Amino acid sequence: MAMRDDAVQRSGANSALWFSTLAFTASFAVWTIFSIIGVQIEANLGLNETQFGLLIGTPILTGSLIRLFLGIWTDQYGGRVIFPLVMLAAAVATFLLSYAETYSQFLIAALGVGIAGGTFAVGVTYVSKFYAPGSQGTALGVFGAGNIGAAVTKFIAPFVLIAMGWQAVAQIWAVGLVAIAVLFFLFTKDDPELAERRAKGTKPRSMIEQFAPLKNIQVWRFSLYYFFVFGAFVALALWLPRYLIGVYHLDLKTAGMLAAAFSVPASLFRVYGGHLSDKVGARQVMYWTFLVAAAVTFLLSYPPTSYVIDGIHGPIAFRLETGLATFTVLVFVLGFFMSLGKAAVYKHIPVYYPKDVGAVGGLVGMIGGLGGFVLPIVFGVLNDLTGIWTSCFMLLFVIVSGALVWMHFAIRQMEREAIGKELEALPQFPEMQPIHEPARHKPPLAGLVADWRPEDPVFWNEKGKKTAARNLWISIPALFLSFAVWMVWSVVVAKLPKIGFDYTTDQLFWLAALPGLSGATLRIFYSFMVPVFGGRLWTTLTTWSLLAPALGIGFAVQNPETPYWIMLGLALLCGLGGGNFASSMSNIGFFFPRAEKGNALALNAGLGNLGVSAMQFLVPIVITVAVFGAFGGHGQTTQGGETLFMQNAGFIWVPFIVISAFMAWFGMNDLSTAKASFTEQSVIFGRTHNWIMCWLYTGTFGSFIGFSAAFPLLTSTQFPDVNVLQIAFLGPLVGALSRSLTGWVADRFGGARVTLGVFALMMLGTMGVIYFLTNKDAPGAFWGFFACFIVLFFASGVGNASTFQMIPAIMRKEVARLMPSLAAPDQLKQAEKEAAAITGFTSAIAAFGAFFIPKSFGLSIEATGAATAALIGFLVFYVSCLAITWFVYARPGGLLFDVENKRRTPADAAKATS
Repeated sequence: MAMRDDAVQRSGANSALWFSTLAFTASFAVWTIFSIIGVQIEANLGLNETQFGLLIGTPILTGSLIRLFLGIWTDQYGGRVIFPLVMLAAAVATFLLSYAETYSQFLIAALGVGIAGGTFAVGVTYVSKFYAPGSQGTALGVFGAGNIGAAVTKFIAPFVLIAMGWQAVAQIWAVGLVAIAVLFFLFTKDDPELAERRAKGTKPRSMIEQFAPLKNIQVWRFSLYYFFVFGAFVALALWLPRYLIGVYHLDLKTAGMLAAAFSVPASLFRVYGGHLSDKVGARQVMYWTFLVAAAVTFLLSYPPTSYVIDGIHGPIAFRLETGLATFTVLVFVLGFFMSLGKAAVYKHIPVYYPKDVGAVGGLVGMIGGLGGFVLPIVFGVLNDLTGIWTSCFMLLFVIVSGALVWMHFAIRQMEREAIGKELEALPQFPEMQPIHEPARHKPPLAGLVADWRPEDPVFWNEKGKKTAARNLWISIPALFLSFAVWMVWSVVVAKLPKIGFDYTTDQLFWLAALPGLSGATLRIFYSFMVPVFGGRLWTTLTTWSLLAPALGIGFAVQNPETPYWIMLGLALLCGLGGGNFASSMSNIGFFFPRAEKGNALALNAGLGNLGVSAMQFLVPIVITVAVFGAFGGHGQTTQGGETLFMQNAGFIWVPFIVISAFMAWFGMNDLSTAKASFTEQSVIFGRTHNWIMCWLYTGTFGSFIGFSAAFPLLTSTQFPDVNVLQIAFLGPLVGALSRSLTGWVADRFGGARVTLGVFALMMLGTMGVIYFLTNKDAPGAFWGFFACFIVLFFASGVGNASTFQMIPAIMRKEVARLMPSLAAPDQLKQAEKEAAAITGFTSAIAAFGAFFIPKSFGLSIEATGAATAALIGFLVFYVSCLAITWFVYARPGGLLFDVENKRRTPADAAKATS
């Protein structure tokens, strides 16, 4: 294909485009080399699915991480130099790969091979500088077609491997890379910007200047899009040969060629995607990409299933499965639309960020490339955990659906901001247009409070306090139920082996950990939902969502034949409860004045946290009784002859969820002052203290929720003679009460100073747990172990309150410093919005403790036979938290030192003022 003359901006554009495309094709062929030779290496070394996923994903990791810096270096030093250097480095690593023998050596070599993937960021930056905005989409589409290198490897490498061995594949690919690197250097020119800069003798912009656009939320949204359209493409390009061999029992050559049915359209049609983006707009292209990809991944995710229906005249049996021909057609369609999406994403970058193509394109490429690293590993993990080949497409369906929803809501938000008043003037139904009068017929906004001034003492005492208290006391039971459902697996998992579920210890720890993973991930999104949708609506919806895991658990545990993958799915659904905390705290934070905010948040969170303790106390009781009679199903007989009704662990919460959801809808309020778009809230990602508080809150709440999830199972493995379910609820109970009853301590003495004491106490508690586990055969070892865990729960509860008390104080000082031009009331309003968003976001990051702590214990026990290694890691983390709290906030000169010293006495306040 030849570019039209009017599309060429400077001389040398055509040679730059075509040699860049050739070089990228060769680099991509090297980057995906493990998709073919990895199958042989897997057989030689006897790797499991997870190890194979890590092996083929490791090159993608290197090629992704270096893209950001390579893009910036290309801006600074020019693609004509950077491109060949990157290719030569990758060629050396690929040649040395042929001498690897052990799995560790292969992983190290794979890191070097991955350098080839960084050439994408170099080429995008280099090529875009030669073309005008109206043709950049097409030009970058042509360059991006170099993805076909994956198909080159799949077509040719199997034949070379069979004839000469996998080592020859690595050596030949390396030599080819060197040859093309030399040709590139000889037949291309410096880009126009670099030539002009050299002629004028000006210096390139610094890295800090080029990093500035990365604070824009749309850059990260583009990154998510590219995570799917490119990251999933790379992942499938690597995974499909293995998938086809495993599912359809093909030989390597046939699998490689059929996998090319995906790689070829996902590469070549990128040119067409660039052309379409230039002509009809990238938004239309992205919508079609995501809609079709969602439909196709849904069809591909359906596992082969046999059905038997009890018909009128007897059983009717049939089977649903995707045949090889149908599969090939579907992946062709998926690859085609992915190619359009890849071009559409990169259409935006040189147009909106012409001076920052290196940084922005590098970041988007890096996140997309990381998808190619993460997804093959997750595919392998899902295969090991679920035993279902199509689980990889299930994951891709979730990702593309999330990207589609985010894109659609972002567009809708933009449209509403532009024409919001016109939309509000429309009738609720189009049939009413002829007789609609906005002044008379406009629907009331139920529950909306337009005037909210909690810092005004008169308003607060006359009206605000009552409204805030009502919302708080409706929010608490909803959050209580959320925590109960979130952590219910911590009890259910411990009982599953006794009622016939034949799971390994590692599988049980996965079930205990996955609610934490999904809950923490959902919190990231839930953090921003209240200002967008309103606290009343969002609390109602999220409370109703708890019915899914509660009912699902109730039905699934009644049959030991329930597939493990269904149990994994239900564990993930329990995360819906964990996500609610972020939105609940964000919502309540808007209602209270700063003098009472710490105590209000402590009550909401602390009494909500009681759901963990109440669940661990109540569930062991209700599972021994047929609470719902015949409606609840039959009991399960344990190996010891006891009858349990494990379904009650889920069913018991259903009536309370329904009541709480109705209370939220009819009793809570939305605040007009709390309204903010996601874009307005995303400013927190540029606030340094947001990330610092994420670290500290992980030390407090992450420990509380992680220990709550892990304690019953950890105790049952380390002290098998102890019936831990009789006392497991005490730890979360102590942590929840200490949080709810000590909020005033942080208000009185200062959150930073209280947090210092918290981490010191947690260090002592961790050392105690290590001591008693090391000497667990000694008399009284369990009670010492238990007492030290109670100390950890108590300290984490106090720290949960104190760290949250710090956030509003931090943001009031930071907003005043960063936005001095705002009037004092506007500064306070901005600080409140940012503090609410940070409160939710830190809770999201910290909630990953519910995943990592149980998994850390599981990995430690599996690797060493004891939990000591994990606890030592926690101890080191608490030391870092204490040091950060002191240095950043509590020391003389720290951010909160003057604020917290003013609070001590009137004399101190007067002294600080003078």
